[in-house]
Amino acid sequence: MTLDIPNLKDFDQRLRDEAGEDLADLIVDEPTKKTQIIAIYGKGGIGKSFTLANLSHMMAEQGKRVLLIGCDPKSDTTSLLFGGKACPTIIETSTKKKLAGEEVKIGDVCFKRGGVFAMELGGPEVGRGCGGRGIIHGFELLEKLGFHDWDFDYVLLDFLGDVVCGGFGLPIARDMAQKVILVGSNDLQSLYVANNVCSAVEYFRKLGGNVGVAGLVINKDDGTGEAQAFAKAVDIPVLASIPQDDDLRKKSANYQIVGTSESHWGSLFAELGLNVAEAPPVRPAPLSQDGLLDLFDGSDTGAGVVLEPATDADMRGKNAKPVKSLEVVYDDV
Repeated sequence: MTLDIPNLKDFDQRLRDEAGEDLADLIVDEPTKKTQIIAIYGKGGIGKSFTLANLSHMMAEQGKRVLLIGCDPKSDTTSLLFGGKACPTIIETSTKKKLAGEEVKIGDVCFKRGGVFAMELGGPEVGRGCGGRGIIHGFELLEKLGFHDWDFDYVLLDFLGDVVCGGFGLPIARDMAQKVILVGSNDLQSLYVANNVCSAVEYFRKLGGNVGVAGLVINKDDGTGEAQAFAKAVDIPVLASIPQDDDLRKKSANYQIVGTSESHWGSLFAELGLNVAEAPPVRPAPLSQDGLLDLFDGSDTGAGVVLEPATDADMRGKNAKPVKSLEVVYDDV
């Protein structure tokens, strides 16, 4: 009796071809899961919470089931949605319930308004604990509450982009989200953060990750164009440009929702909602530090400065003394 043994040499070339492929180029399709989990990153104070509160409200008006999760230790995401009222955070509630010997229930941490379901992960007390670890603990608790069985069209995660530790990079590192949206403005610091997030996405894509960048939301757009230039340079689309407008500033400061058809700004957020839903995750091309600086006028970034090396004498200052040379000098013969 002879065994039908496959000839593995037939697979040699195919295996070699697959081994030579860049994993980051293998995953380019749009998300196919029913629930789109979208992580929104941006510099602290750039307007992520303003953007997300209004975006989530508008998407709910458009008939979508939306869950908004604040993952920023400041816990300001839901404050705007709930008219300034802070809701109990998951971490704080979990601690209190554990001390009382009780289990956390959905109604303890999740609240709703205008069709949007929202909750805050929270963070540690100032100077105590790690914010990133708090994020991880919060998601572990969400899984216990049945996160993977919940029925939502969109789950929006608000993440602080300034912090680059593993906890805040969780959605990218663990493929928890299908795509990332960046919020930035025409300033160097917010685009620096956006570029860092692009670098993180690129890094994990090379390791076989699925997460891509869906695009950039330009907030407080004053028309100078640096954010538009950044999006073009890293090869991602601009999903919306929210103007620098005093009416928007006042309404945001007063915790008023403008992401509604009843608002003058409703059409802007309606278009953003459609763009967020349809934009596929793409692989960004993060810039070098010099490339990022080149987006700005040289007079604003200090272009032309030449690095002058310091010397040992510079460092010692008034304590500087001549150093005897060990070089042997021969007299002329």
